[in-house]
Parts: sequence; structure tokens; C-alpha cells
Amino acid sequence: MLKTEGRNRSLSFTYTGTSTHMGSKILRQPDAEHLIQSFPIKEFKEENEDIDDFALPRLPSPTKPKEAERIRILERITSKFHLTDAHLRHIEKRMLDEVNRGLGKATNRSANVKSFVTYVHEIPSGRESGQYLALDLGGTNFRVILVELEAGSRSVKMKACKHEVSQKLMLGPGEDLFDFMTDCLVEFMKDHDLHGQKFHLGFTFSFPTRQIQLDRAELTNWTKGYNNAGVEGEDVVTLLKRSIKKRPELNIQVEAILNDTTGCLLACAYKRPECAIGIILGTGTNASYVEDMSHVEKYEGPRPRGCQSVVINTEWGAFGNTGSLDIIRTQFDHDLDSNSLNPGKQVYEKLISGMYLGELARYILVHAIQLGVLFGGKEQPKLSQPGGFPTKYISEIEADITRSTFTNIKQVMWELQITLATDFDLQVIRYICECVSTRAAYLAGAGVASLINKVARRRVTVGMDGSLYKFHPHLDRRMRLATRRLVSDCIQFEMVLSEDGSGRGAALAAAVAEKQRNKYQE
Repeated sequence: MLKTEGRNRSLSFTYTGTSTHMGSKILRQPDAEHLIQSFPIKEFKEENEDIDDFALPRLPSPTKPKEAERIRILERITSKFHLTDAHLRHIEKRMLDEVNRGLGKATNRSANVKSFVTYVHEIPSGRESGQYLALDLGGTNFRVILVELEAGSRSVKMKACKHEVSQKLMLGPGEDLFDFMTDCLVEFMKDHDLHGQKFHLGFTFSFPTRQIQLDRAELTNWTKGYNNAGVEGEDVVTLLKRSIKKRPELNIQVEAILNDTTGCLLACAYKRPECAIGIILGTGTNASYVEDMSHVEKYEGPRPRGCQSVVINTEWGAFGNTGSLDIIRTQFDHDLDSNSLNPGKQVYEKLISGMYLGELARYILVHAIQLGVLFGGKEQPKLSQPGGFPTKYISEIEADITRSTFTNIKQVMWELQITLATDFDLQVIRYICECVSTRAAYLAGAGVASLINKVARRRVTVGMDGSLYKFHPHLDRRMRLATRRLVSDCIQFEMVLSEDGSGRGAALAAAVAEKQRNKYQE
């Protein structure tokens, strides 16, 4: 719960002067209409916070009467992108509720956030040592990685080789895909003179799975353009082991399978022991965190003796699938969702991740053109095409050092073949980008706050990774601003970049699993 009383800082709010009322047909939560009506749209600013001129969207300043009218229209169509404190508190609470529902045996089936058990019971201590292998499959590239750990130093030495996964492999028989990965592993070991040794291996497999044990996970469904026959519903590790068994020169023990979010947490924890949360904010989004075992009702199989906690893979991108985010969704959000490949699913992901933010901005830009706010109402062919405004444009446009500097945005206009843009048009485009990315940052910050409050440690480090987080110039500061307002006053937290969680995280999972197994055998 957010508390502002008694804090050693003052709060001031700037109001846009616009209130909003959403049609009740899209409000499914009982308190949603109350929240919308009771709190006018406002933007917050906290003194003594790390705030700069880019913390909040800023409307262009009109220099002509016609521009003033266009700004009034612009303000109207973007008003619902400005979130109130009440919105953020509501979202933080609902996220926490959904995570808890996912943990419950009786409520998991109906929960949007499934809170999958990873069976990772220990976080790296920094005392791990030796060489470990990792495989990383999560998109159009596949990597083989060798990680060398030196006990006590918390240093990681890595060697890696990347291979492109062809369309034929992505759509062919599952056996061919796993044979391809094993062939890449054999080639890597030959190139680095590793044959003749036994290696423990961690496998980052960034697709939806139902984890059964640390080294067993069934693929629930393919995503990201993959559709290999014979894999869905099967244990992915068993399929990998079958391919490895075909190569007698390999002496490999597969210790763990995990997704990139869990890898992000482990990679960060290796260097920062207080890390208990891992967040991916890139093309997609997900979160993992360390949970007390007593709260995990749906844990399957015997519970390891002496283990007090386990990492939970939330799959939080599905938050809001049953309407709990409709309080802040706009007509643009609904249109984007309707035209997506998975309508009604991954609602939270569609509000905050890199796969969707550019397209969302494009919807607003096209509408602004139709209303005469941009380019004198003249249609722009490239901008009218679905996917014509990728999310990287948002990052590039907002990277201009001031709002009156147009270096990057003019390059974007050139790529879009737009030649009619005035300085006022460029300011409007930047403002729309800021509205989309700021709302995404605040919503992501509310999700992070819910997990920090749930972990409830005095000091917590959050490991962050993903292209959107790394490359957007202001997302990190905006996220921290929103998170700080929602986290309990007695908790100190920091958000840090976790480097290559999908690679080194998998190797660290293998190292921890080997150490854990040896401990139980003693």
C-alpha cells in the first residue's frame, strides 16, 4: 500500500485540467468506475527524487491559434495515458492478488498469472567454481556458452557461439531442432578443445512450459514463430537428452531447464546477493522472484529437506486477461489487441513490452492525422501500414537531448518518407511517444513494486534485462519513480542491469543444481 504521510520529502502535483470518464461496458472490476470518477487525471512530481525534465510527458507549446486548438485535441486523445496514484495502487494490489492466486492449488486454474514453480531452490552464493555449459534458445538465434566460475571472486568468464535458427528448423520436426542444437554443441566443444571432459549443462528455453522438476519441463505451446511437431506436451529435457545420446563423444549431464527471467535473477544474484527478483522488459515481458516455500501450495513432488524458498516464474504478461486492467486501457489498446495474433491474451504485455509499444504509438499517430493534429491531416502511407512504426523509433525519438532538438526524430521522418513535418508536428510526435512509454514505465513499475512488497525484505535488488529496458533512454528512471511511490517505506530497493541472464544464468543454474545434489547425497 502506498503511503505518503510521514515521508521525508514533499509532494506536488500538476493537473492537466482534464478529467475522464470511461464507458462502463469495458469496466469489469467493481471499484474501477469509482476510481476513475473520483480521481481527476494528474501527473505527479516528487521533490528530492531523481527527476528530470523527461520524467513526464510535456505538451508542445503553441505559437499560433491553430496550434492551440490542435493541442486541445491532442490532450483529449491522450488523456487516459496519464495514470493517477489511485490507478497505480489498484494495479499493484491486483498484481499481488493474481500472483497469490497462481500459487494456490484451488485458485491456480482460474488465475491469469500462473506463478509457475521453477524448482530452483538455491541462489548462487559466489562460491561456485568450475566450467559449465549453457544452451540458450528463445528466438531466431541459438547460443552455446561456456562459463568459467572462480570461487569467491564473483567473476564470470564466458565464451559463446551464436547460430541462426532457420525458418525450416523453426517449423520442421522437433527432432531436427534438437539435433541441430546438439550439432552446434559438438562443434563448439571441438573448437574449444573440450571433448573428453564431463560437463554439467543448463538449458535456457524461453517458451511457455510446465515445470515438473528442475530438469524436467513440458512445453505447453510454441510461441515466437516456432511450430515444431512432436514437442508440445513433451518434456523438453528428455528430447535434448535423446539428441545428445546420439553423439557418443559427448559426456553431458543436463542439470536444469529455465527461462530467461529466472536466468536474469540468478545472474544478478551471483554478483549481488540481495537480488530476489528478475525482470525481463524487452520484446516481451516476464518476472521471477524468490518465494517462501510455505506459500507454494501447488509444489509437485517431494520437497527437498532444508529448502526454505523456491524461485517462481510468474508469467505476468497475462495479467489483465480477465479485465483487471480495463480501468486504464484506451480505445487504442483495445484496437491493438483486437488486431493482434492473440486477442484477449497477454494484456499486460501489450501495455508495456517492446513488441507492442511502437504499434500502439502508430495507432495514436494515425488517429492524430485523421483529426488534423499532424501533417495538416494528410495521410502518410508508410505510417498507415501495420508495423510501420517499430518501438525502436520511440527510443530514438526520446533520445534527442532536448524537446527542441530534432536530430533523431528527423532521421525517423526520413525513414518513414515524411517530408511535410513542421517543428510543431515533431513536438507532437515526441509527446505521443512519451505518453506511450511513460505509461508503460509506470505500469511496469507497479508490477515491480508488487513483487518487492511481496518479498518483503529490508533490502532487495531487482535484476533487470531486456532490449526495451536497456535501450530506452528514460524508462529506467520512470520505472523507479513509480516503484518508489508504491513500495513500503521500510524497504530499500535498487534496480540494476543483469547482464546476459539467459546465458550465464543457465550455467549458474547448472552449478547450483550440481552443488545442491551433492549436498543431498552426502
